[in-house]
Amino acid sequence: MDTAKIRQQLHNYLEVADDKKINALYTIIEREIHDTEFEYPDGLKNELDKRNAEYKNGPAKMVTSSQSKKRIEKILKDGKA
Repeated sequence: MDTAKIRQQLHNYLEVADDKKINALYTIIEREIHDTEFEYPDGLKNELDKRNAEYKNGPAKMVTSSQSKKRIEKILKDGKA
């Protein structure tokens, strides 16, 4: 079974497992979870906070995912020419 399939089955199981089983699984992998946590550098946090504020207050120009996809496709197409 491939990893993607395993991930999906685990995800589905976690949605319905009882508390005792969830706690047991968590106990098994707790250290690894904490070892892989990522802390963003302060500079990146500040930049993300600034962009979020601009988004919420209106001065930032936003594009939809489809608009972004069209832009990327155009750049890729123009770059190949």
